[in-house]
Amino acid sequence: MNLLTMENVSKSYTERMLFDHISLGINEGDKIGVIGINGTGKSTLLKIIAGLEETDEGTVIKGNKLRISYLAQTPVFDESKSILTNVTEGQNAKESYRNITGEARVMLQRFGIPDADSTTTTLSGGQKKRVALVRTLLTESDLLVLDEPTNHLDSEMTEWLEEYLKKYKGAFIMITHDRYFLDRVTNKIVELDKGNLYSYQTNYSGFVALKAEREEMALATERKAKALFKTELAWMQRGARARSTKQKAHIQRFEALRDREKPQTDSSVEINALSSRLGKKTIELADISKSYGDTPLFAPFSYILLSTDRIGIVGHNGCGKSTFLNILTGKLTPDTGFVDWGTTVKIGYFSQENEALNPDMTVLQYVRDTAEYIETTDGTMSASAMCEQFLFDGGMQHTRIEKLSGGEKRRLYLLKVLMEAPNVLILDEPTNDLDIQTLTILENYLSDYPGIVVTVSHDRYFLDKLATRIFSFEDGEIVRYEGNYSDYKEARATRFPSDRAITRVMPNGTDKPCDTTEPSSKDTWKQKDSRLKFSYKEQREYETIDADIAALEEKIATLEKEIAASASEYSKLTKLMEEKEETETALEAKMERWVYLNDLAEKIESSRK
Repeated sequence: MNLLTMENVSKSYTERMLFDHISLGINEGDKIGVIGINGTGKSTLLKIIAGLEETDEGTVIKGNKLRISYLAQTPVFDESKSILTNVTEGQNAKESYRNITGEARVMLQRFGIPDADSTTTTLSGGQKKRVALVRTLLTESDLLVLDEPTNHLDSEMTEWLEEYLKKYKGAFIMITHDRYFLDRVTNKIVELDKGNLYSYQTNYSGFVALKAEREEMALATERKAKALFKTELAWMQRGARARSTKQKAHIQRFEALRDREKPQTDSSVEINALSSRLGKKTIELADISKSYGDTPLFAPFSYILLSTDRIGIVGHNGCGKSTFLNILTGKLTPDTGFVDWGTTVKIGYFSQENEALNPDMTVLQYVRDTAEYIETTDGTMSASAMCEQFLFDGGMQHTRIEKLSGGEKRRLYLLKVLMEAPNVLILDEPTNDLDIQTLTILENYLSDYPGIVVTVSHDRYFLDKLATRIFSFEDGEIVRYEGNYSDYKEARATRFPSDRAITRVMPNGTDKPCDTTEPSSKDTWKQKDSRLKFSYKEQREYETIDADIAALEEKIATLEKEIAASASEYSKLTKLMEEKEETETALEAKMERWVYLNDLAEKIESSRK
């Protein structure tokens, strides 16, 4: 069923045309990822869908009683009220048993917000985004509209959200630059490109292949049109006159070829190696540690950075990763130990916040404030030329910074950091708000960068491409792992087998660790089909499965009543919610098993006739 339709929608911002008569349909079950270079209007598209912005032209038709829940890129709260009130106020649960307050507390805890009764003024920017995500997910809706939901989530939070959206029964449309996330949760990709909208019925990997095919077809068509135009031009130059109907048509064909819309290739950020010479002595960390009050962030840690290091830093939000970077850059002093910097070390720090972005300055003024000229591998380049390489063309260079999109501001800030020609790059969540195309160029640049790279990131794809060593913050200490993010996950699974052997309720009703080397239960059932008879165990199971299902349903109903009565008892509420989730998983498995057993019973009955 169709939920929402956009027809011939156009929208401009200042002098930029964002959409030029685009159309889009969103249906039940659609799980859509929106892709495009920063500044193409992705956030504006979501605001129009959510009903927060009007179109210049065209119509947006919504289904009757369509409920939309919207996550803004920069959320707004009532600062006079508590976090919990901001999350739950106005929520109306259809199900009488649903305890919104209890669910909110549990979900806030899951997203690293333990004190739900404090006000939103105590929250950092990242925490505010996570609180807004909880509010959006708790709101009953038919369509989720999510602007950068994975920003400011650590790896575990991202994986939880991944699973949540996989199981989500409604539709959603979202902007995210997390490529693994897009690959795993979407079934449709929408691309905004030069005012046009292209839809692909596939996930991210499929989109990459289909887009390449589309562009190749467009180029092939253009090559044929160019050859035909050359022939027609020669005919016109011989002195063609419109004396007959055929000649008039010939001239019109020439004019159509002459005025045809030619395919445009994507502009891409070009980053040349901008770095100063790095001497033999780099940065030495000698027994550094840090605590906040009585809370230790990390125990004494020592390491000497190598000139070729590509270090990825991972860990829960709030565990001290950014603090570690601030110690590394000299902005903070460790409680114990010291940091020794070589005399040639020149640090470029790309922080989470866009530091020193004066909203009243133009793009060019901001870049010139760093340097008028810069030496690159291609020779001396002016500030204006560097702006061009970062997709800020002549008109954009005179745009005030306050008019830029969030992603464009991040790209401009990255340009400033690189123009300082550092030989040690410190990156704190560099993938937040950068579009996928810019991320790909940045990844390739960092792979060849002639200096040290240290990055905090929760982007698993980015760390897999870049990192050769991982520093993991684990229970108050920093643990080193060799390799990229996938290597780190494998090593952790070896160190902590319990993390790998995730216990779940299997279709036979028993608790058993998942083991991907064993054949799946579905494969086993398919093999049993060929026997056309119940085994002794299946016969017993077939006779009791209806009662088992009824018992699980009754247990869920009982747990729902207990949850509704336990709003003020947080520890009890958490256990009840977990038990309910486990019971629902068991019920789902039993139902699948019931379908199999009944199908088998029918086949056995048919074979006896």
